[in-house]
Formats: sequence, C-alpha cells, structure tokens
Amino acid sequence: MALSLVADFELGKDVLPWLRAQRAASEARGAGSGGADVLENDYESLRVLNIERNGNIIYTYKDDKGNVVFGLYDCQTRQNELLYAFEKDLEVFSCSVNSERTLLAASLIQSTKEGKRNELQPGSKCLTLLVEIHPVNNVKVLKAVDSYIWVQFLYPHVESHPLPENHLLLISEEKYIEKFRVHVAQEDGNRVVIKNSGHLPRDRIAEDFVWAQWDMSEQRLYYIDLKKSKSILKCIQFYADESYNLMFEVPLDISLSNSGFKLVNFGCDYHQDREKLSKHLSLCVFTNHTGSLCVCYSPKCAAWEQITYSVFYIHKGHSKTFTTSLKNVDSHMTKGITFLNLDYYVAVYLPGHFFHLLNVQHSDLICHNLFLTGNNEMIDMLPHSPLQSLSGSLVLDCCSGKLYRAMLSQSSLLRLLQNTRLDCEKMATLHCALSCGQGAQFLEGQIIQWISENVSACHSFDLIQEFIIASSYWSVYSEISNVDKLLPHSSVLTWNTEIPGITLVTEDTALPLMKVHSFKGYWEKLNSNLEYVKYAKPHFHYNNSVVRREWQNLISEEKTGKRRSTAYVRNILDNAIKVISNLEARNLEPRLTPLLQEEDSHQRLLMGLLDLICHILEASWRKHNLHSWVLHFNSRGSAAEFAVFHIMTRILEATNSLFLPLPPGFHTLHTILGVHCLPLHNLLHCIDSGVLLLTETAVTRLMKDLDNTEKNEKLKFSIIVRLPPLIGQKICRLWDHPMSSNIISRNHVMRLLQNYKKQPRNSMIDKSSFSLEFLPLNYFIEILTDIESTNQALYPVERHDNVDAEFVEEAALKHTTMLLGL
Repeated sequence: MALSLVADFELGKDVLPWLRAQRAASEARGAGSGGADVLENDYESLRVLNIERNGNIIYTYKDDKGNVVFGLYDCQTRQNELLYAFEKDLEVFSCSVNSERTLLAASLIQSTKEGKRNELQPGSKCLTLLVEIHPVNNVKVLKAVDSYIWVQFLYPHVESHPLPENHLLLISEEKYIEKFRVHVAQEDGNRVVIKNSGHLPRDRIAEDFVWAQWDMSEQRLYYIDLKKSKSILKCIQFYADESYNLMFEVPLDISLSNSGFKLVNFGCDYHQDREKLSKHLSLCVFTNHTGSLCVCYSPKCAAWEQITYSVFYIHKGHSKTFTTSLKNVDSHMTKGITFLNLDYYVAVYLPGHFFHLLNVQHSDLICHNLFLTGNNEMIDMLPHSPLQSLSGSLVLDCCSGKLYRAMLSQSSLLRLLQNTRLDCEKMATLHCALSCGQGAQFLEGQIIQWISENVSACHSFDLIQEFIIASSYWSVYSEISNVDKLLPHSSVLTWNTEIPGITLVTEDTALPLMKVHSFKGYWEKLNSNLEYVKYAKPHFHYNNSVVRREWQNLISEEKTGKRRSTAYVRNILDNAIKVISNLEARNLEPRLTPLLQEEDSHQRLLMGLLDLICHILEASWRKHNLHSWVLHFNSRGSAAEFAVFHIMTRILEATNSLFLPLPPGFHTLHTILGVHCLPLHNLLHCIDSGVLLLTETAVTRLMKDLDNTEKNEKLKFSIIVRLPPLIGQKICRLWDHPMSSNIISRNHVMRLLQNYKKQPRNSMIDKSSFSLEFLPLNYFIEILTDIESTNQALYPVERHDNVDAEFVEEAALKHTTMLLGL
C-alpha cells in the first residue's frame, strides 16, 4: 500500500505481558489480588488514555475489584510503570502526567453500570483531580462539575532539570480553557508536594470556542470561535518558560454554528458516539517544519453517495475543495473521513473507497496529488478503524490500542509507478517516492531502471526531464531554506487535464493576521511564506533565463576570443572541477559507460548538478551489455547501440529545454553512436538541427579510425565543413588528404587577404621562380608570398604548421588535377 503504518506501540504486546507478569509475581508473594491483578477477560478494560510530548503513553485498566489503575509506558526504555490506583468503580475520561512524573491529573466520570451509587460529589458528573504520585500522597479536587473536563500538562522544551512550577490546561465542555500554575517543592528527600494547594493560580486563555486541537509536539493550542457567525481560527504558542502568545487569527469559510463541541488530540476520546462518527464533521490542523499550515475540513455528511472535503493551504493563500462520488455504499457505514499528516503530504482516505495524497508544498497543480480509488489494492490494505493523527506523523488506533508511525511506502509507490497507466498518477507517484528521502540512491536506481525501459511511457510530460528535476529538488529540500527560489520543482507549469473520479474548486483565502512581531523557528518560516504570498504578485517560480543568458554570453565570448575577465571564467571552471570530482567521489563502483574525461569547456561552464544522467546512462549501458569497443568508428551499429542512442537523445531533449548540464564526454559518446546507427543524411540532419554536437574529441577519433574510402571521404568532408572554424583548422591538419589541404589553403588565403590592399605592381613576373607556367596561379602566389614577407617583417612570429604560399600552390594544383580527373 502507498501508506505504510509501522507499529511503535501495542497494548497487547508492550503492556499486557508486563501486567500478567506483575500478577504472577504478586501471587507468588502471597499478596493475593492487587492493583496489578489482571485476568484474561480484563483486557477489554485496558486502553490508551494519552500520549505526552516525550512519547510516554498513559494507559488505564480495571482490576478484578473494579478499581481504576493508571500505568505509563516509557517509549525510551520500553519499560512500564504503575502510577496510581483509585479504589472506586469510576471511568477515566482524561488523564495527563507532568514531565517529571510527580503529578497526575485525571478527570473521572460515574460508571455506566446499572445499580452503581454515585461515587462522585453530589450533583457532579465529572470529577477532575490533581494527585501527588512521587510518592503517592495528597489528592486535590480541581473541578467537580456537571460537564466534561479534559486535562493536559504543558511540557517545556528544557527537561534537564525539574521546574518548580508546572502548568496544566483544563478544557471544559462549557467552552472555556484555563491554565493552572502548580508550584511544587521537595520535602523529606525526594518527596514532591504541591505548595499552596488550597489556591492554585489560574488564567483563562480562551472561551466561547466550538473546536480546539492540541499539538503535543510543538505545544500549540488551536481553537475556533464564532464571531458574527464567522469561524475564526486562532493559535496559542506555549514556550519553554511556560509563557504563551496568541500567534495569529484567520477566518475560515466553514460553518460550525450547528456543529456542537469538538476536541482533537486531547487524549483518546472513547465517549464519542461511534455510530455518529461517520456523519460528524472532521476538522484538523497540520503543520511541518517548512512553515506550512493546512486546515483539513470535511462537513457533516447526510448521504454517502457524494462526499466533499476541503484543504485550506493557509501558507499559500488558497483553498481546494474536492468532491468525489462513492460506489457500493453501505447504508449502515460508520466510517468517516480520516486526515493524516505525512510531513510534505496530507493524506485523506475513506476506508474501502479512496485514498488521496495532497502535496502540501506544491498545491497549485492537481497532477502533484495522488488519488486512488477503491478498486486499487492499496486502498483495501489500509486500516478500516478510525485513526487519530498526532504530531510527528504518529497515528493512534484507539480501538486496538496501537500507535503507528505513518510514512509513504517507497516499494509500493515504485510498483504503482511501474503499473499505472495515467500520466497524472505517474507524475504524482514519482514525486511521492522521491520525497520519502530514505535510501535515495537505491530508489533512484530503481526509477532509472524503469525509465530506461519506458522512456516514452508518458505523453503529457518528459519523463527524464521530470525525474532529473524532481530528484534534484527533493534531495536538497530538507536542507536548504527557500529552495523553491533556487531550484525548479517540476518541468510542468500547467495541467489542464482532469483527474478521473474527482472534481476540484480552488478559491483564494484570507491570510492570517499575525499577532506578534518577532518570529523564530517555525513561525519565522510561516511568516516568510505569508510575506511571499502577500507581496509576490504574480508568484515567482524558478526561472533559468539568467543562467541561459550568461551561458550564451560566455559561449559567444569564447567564439570571438574576447573575455570580460579571465579570473571570472577561471572561477567558473574551477567550480566545475570541484563538482566533477565530487560526483566521482560519490561513486564507489567503476563507471561502465565510456564517458571520455575530455575538456568539454561548454559543459564545464554550465556544470553544477547531480550525476543523475550518468546513472541513467549506466543503467542503459548495463541493460544492453555494451562494451568499450563502441568508441571505435569502424564498427557497425547494433540494436543495443541504437537503443542507447535513443535514450541519450531523449536525455539531450530533456536537458536542453531546462538548460541543465551534461556529464563530460556525453556529446562525444552521443556522436559516436550516431555515426554507428544513422544513415549519412539522417546523421547530417541531426548535426544541423543541433541534436548531435560535434566535439573535437569525436571528430579526431573519426578521422583516425576511418580510412579514405569513397564513403568515408564523403562522411569526413561532410563533418569537417560543419565544424566551427577553429576546430575545423585543427582537424584538417590530421587528415592527409587533398580535400583537407584545400580547406587549409583556403583558410590561409582568407586570413592573408582579409586586410589586403592592392598596390601598383610590376607587370613582369619572374618565371624562373615558378615550376609551372600558369600565369594566374603564378601571379596569385607571388601576391601571397609578398604579403607573407611583409607580415613576417612586421610581426616576426612562427608560421602555423608550415602553411605558406608554396603549400597553397601545391594544394591548388592537386585540387585542379582532381577536378580535371587527371
């Protein structure tokens, strides 16, 4: 399945065996039934109450006498500890323990069993107590009221030493939240007692709210109050020194006026009517370390034929409302929509019907979201029981008492990528898999293997292009802030194709009104995101126009021989050397692909990305079992070589439009394979259209490897005339052929005559200095000799490769002889 749930804790495995061992030890001591006396049929009373910020899990059960027992499972030591026991037949409604495990707060209600007398204070339905448990000592009544009360201790960030003051939140069904300050002191050694227990200072921090959510990891309280029938979301941040601030307010376009009262993540709520769960609204807030803030909302559902849910991307300034129709709906279905926080994604699923992964960071295009319907085997493998999404991708199944860590399954996503037919699902699955970040090199290898076999699998986008961009983006996303301004996220900027099975409406939303002016950590990143949405109109995207313009300027300067600054270019090339050496150091295995370590100056000016292209070539080379003899021009092209040539051509297309660099030697290898595989007219067309780039290394090999048959001469000449002038002159000197001599002579004459001014000359020519009586040629050679003599006197430098007027004369005669067929 696309979602992997790994169990971190199970009541049946981590607690129940310990309770049985405690009971056996108690019986062995002859103590009889005690607080740890758990019979086989008592497992039904064992349940999770709360999960604290440090990961410790509070649970409760009833012994054979009906007494309520509290226990704690330490997630670090994986040990259990008995905290406290009430010798009354009550039911625990809410519970929390402070970080030092010296105080326990609990709310209890009257047992629902018939015939039980009221064990609480007269007229009260809920009793909220604060108990000293280090050691067990005094019990203080905080509330005895006729409404439900939830309790939650605040956990400071600094836990290296006990704090003299603990802070406890009380959340009332009567729609107010209070914060109690509990001062403690040590007496008689390690005994911890409450100071001034008769009067505990308290602050009312919220009231008249209809919904609230607790974020245990970040110590944040989100709540919604109604102002003139408008739903206003607010957030309070609690700090290490136990102070707090109201961080923001933002209106939400949702209706909560008739929704009653709902709490999220204040422990495990076992008193919610499970039969009404499916028709109750779902609302939760998700954040992550990049500064995202999402509100997920599903309204009350009157009928199941069609279901609607919304995600408010507060950090992006818009919301998206999704509607999907359900098939084979059970009229007695009691399962509701579940929202899960998966860091860079939000998961929305209805067991047995659909699973929707929403990209939190890039919500603009629907193709970056993965929507799977009920006929997909991945849907059927997801849990069908109601799940509670906690901080840090933790998921609690209250019914089974299991705590899971939710994460995207790379293996399942890879299978989906290989099997799905829809381009939108390929796009979304590719990004989902790469965002996981685990075993990146192995994952990339698997994807590359698939791409090399299915290079034309996508019609809506370039698969190689998207892979290179997505892999580069997700590999550095968690390490670099504002990476969206430095790297592209996708090669696709627009997507107009609908996703089968779902409709979408996008609306702009109001931005939060920040209530503080100094930000740190998450709040600084959120504020940066909001400032970007507020002032960047239209929204900026990565654009390679600056790189493109600079690279084109550098190439133009290289052709003309003019440079703005030698130090500037040297710095660029030095950086390229560092990048290439880093890429080589990353690879433990030797390369199979015979990429030549040549001085490809054009690519070195642009070098600066990962070696994903090398990996793609390696996979193709290995798949088709090619060898180094491919580098020789005097061999024929095989089907395997043509397949690799095709992949390299697709890589070139992908990188050209994005202006991404290629590994050194890519163009040389591509040209060699092109000569092997293509007829001459196709080869020349590829060269003229820029698909094949002639490098000095490739052409030098061609000149040396091929003999001068008529077919090869035609190929060589066609290549030479297409070379840039500087490279062409070098190559011509390597080819001992009248044709190359002719080209060299033409270049020499053109260089001599480009500034020639006709001077009065003696009409008589000294015939004794010429071996042939051909006056036009003799006259021309005399002019060249005169210019050479003048130039040598003015600029006494060496001639280039002994090319002079005599060489030109000889080349002219040979060329004339060839033309006359002599």
